[in-house]
Formats: sequence, C-alpha cells, structure tokens
Amino acid sequence: MSTPPSPLGTERNAATDAALRIGALVPLTRPGWVEAGRHLLAGLELAVRDVNRAGGIAGSPLELVVRDTAADPQRAAAAVDELARLRVAAVAGEYHSVVARTAAGRADALGLPFLCSSAVLDALTDRPTEWVARLPPPQSRGWRAYADFLLGAGHRRIAVAADASVYWASGTRILRDHVAARGGTVTVHDMGALTPAALCDALADDGATVLLLLVGHPEPAVPIVRAVRRDRRLAGMTLGAPAGQPEFAEWAALLGDDGAAIPFLRYLPERLGPLGARVAETLREQLAGEPSFVAFEGYDTITVLADVLRSHGTDRARTAAAWPHVAVEGTRGLIRFSRVPGIGVWQWAGAPIQVVDRDPKQPGRFRVLHTS
Repeated sequence: MSTPPSPLGTERNAATDAALRIGALVPLTRPGWVEAGRHLLAGLELAVRDVNRAGGIAGSPLELVVRDTAADPQRAAAAVDELARLRVAAVAGEYHSVVARTAAGRADALGLPFLCSSAVLDALTDRPTEWVARLPPPQSRGWRAYADFLLGAGHRRIAVAADASVYWASGTRILRDHVAARGGTVTVHDMGALTPAALCDALADDGATVLLLLVGHPEPAVPIVRAVRRDRRLAGMTLGAPAGQPEFAEWAALLGDDGAAIPFLRYLPERLGPLGARVAETLREQLAGEPSFVAFEGYDTITVLADVLRSHGTDRARTAAAWPHVAVEGTRGLIRFSRVPGIGVWQWAGAPIQVVDRDPKQPGRFRVLHTS
C-alpha cells in the first residue's frame, strides 16, 4: 500500500489510521534523476507488499507515504516536516546526495528516524547523530575503489569533467587525494565554462588517458560522450562515470553503442542469494527491464525498517536506538550498522561494491570489471 505525493499540509486520513506509515523521499520529476527515482520506489513498494503479505507489523499493514523531492533540498526538508506531522514511524529513501543531506539534517533536528537508501555523500549530517542510518557505502569508500580500478588499469593522468555541486566536488577531492598518493594526477575541467567541443579541445592538449563524467544526466553527460566518441584526436581515451549514469536503460537508449565501455560504480554482490534472485525476478517484471542496484537498495530499506519495527516497536526513539542491533538478511547480503570513522551516521560498512560497464559487443549486458 502506498500514498502518492500530495500537497504539503495534508492531514491523516481516518480510514488509514490502522496502517503504520513510513515516509518515502523519492525524485520522481525533473530535474531529479527520474529513472533512478522510479527504481528506488519500485523496490520500496515491492518490499512493503511483501511485508504486508506476511502479516504486516504486529498485525498492522505498512503504508508508504511518498513525497517527490524533484532533487530539491528545500522541497525535501518541507516533506520531512510534513511527514513528521503525519506521525510516520520513520523516513526512508532519497537518491541525490545533496537532497539526502538536507533531509537527514532535518530528520535529526526533529528526532525522526531516517534510513537513507541510496545517497553516498560522506558528510550526510553536520554532526554525529543517532537518528540516521545509511545503506550504500560512503562516497570515500566507493570512489577510492573506483580510483584503484583506474590505477590498476594503468591510468595515471586522469581528467574530470565536473559540474558545480558539493557531491561532485567531494568526489573530485577523493579521487585527487587517492590518485596523487600513488603518483597520479587529476585535472578538472569546469563544465560551467566549457561546451563539449571546447572540452574536447582541452583534452586533446591534456595528455590524460581517461575522462571521468562528474556531471548531470542526460545533460551534459550525453553530449559530452557523443563529442568525445566522435573526436579522432581522442580515439584512445577511456570514459568513466563513477556516479553510475550508465546503469540505467535511458543511458543505453540515448547513446546506444557510444554508451558502452564506460565503467561505473554499482552496489551489488558478485552473485545474488535466494532472496535477491526472487526480488530481481519480480522487479524485472514490474519495471519491464533489468532492475538497477537502486531498486535493491529500496527493497532492503523496507526490509530493515520492518525488522526494526517488529523487534523494537514503533516508538521513534526506540527505532533510532535499534540501528546498532540490526542484523537483517537483505537482497545483497547481511546488513549490520556500525560507526565508521569519519562518518556521522550509522553505516552499513559491508555494502558490496563493483566497477561495471556495458559490454561493447552487447550493450544490454553488464561486465564486472572490479570488486571491493
């Protein structure tokens, strides 16, 4: 059961008072990454259906109260305020790191448990908090693994095409520090000042062997890929997208063969267990295509929250106190939360990490290039 987005200020419906509500923050409209939001919501909704088929929580059904963030931090903050007034047991979701950071800070201030499904920015909150937990690995862990993959492939001179945002700046810093410590260099090209053609001119003089796309999708990522692929001066250049743009079907639909052989980060294990395989099959039917890792993150979010609510009750403070006691089998492995140095929220430290690309011979097929 889910409640669709509605105007802020909506009051509780007496007909659904028996349901146990969980707020869900999801980017469902532009400029949010809509396809990622659709996959995240599909995973959340499937898990809610499975929980309810199994009897709900102490006999009460779960209900999602969905709010569209549209990648807008202020809209997310207003949604968290509304969900707190609607007396949700917890808030879940969000894909965009900058939006999740605002939502996490607001949830912390309100004393509202927030389980972040898919945002990786290390500094998810300004201060350590007991109210927030996170499923995906922090950006520092994932992007260092990606840098190790590049270094292992022989890349020492790395170029970055970057948009302006806290997330991209953080990723650039992680890459630069990790690569520099191993004798490499990272050169940043500001896409606020360059066209794709001007970027190609700069790359032709740069000497870099790989260009990383730290930019929005589809703009300007798609035009950059097309420009680089068609520039004979850059015929030997590798493209990379650590943030995962090539994971989604829209990427392949827009770029075709040009979108293959562009390594990206994906948070899946080498092999799914029985639960993951069953969920994958259902999601494949629901989405009419291959589910992304984001859909599995959505499913695991509800799986964790349902376990916490069953074992610790629906009091918000008890939910927050339960994070360190979680031991739940999710679609991608056993989920436990701990305190990770430098991370202010409860973190699943064992989240799987892969570097993957689309096979040039069969762009609908993924190749696992590196695991961490």
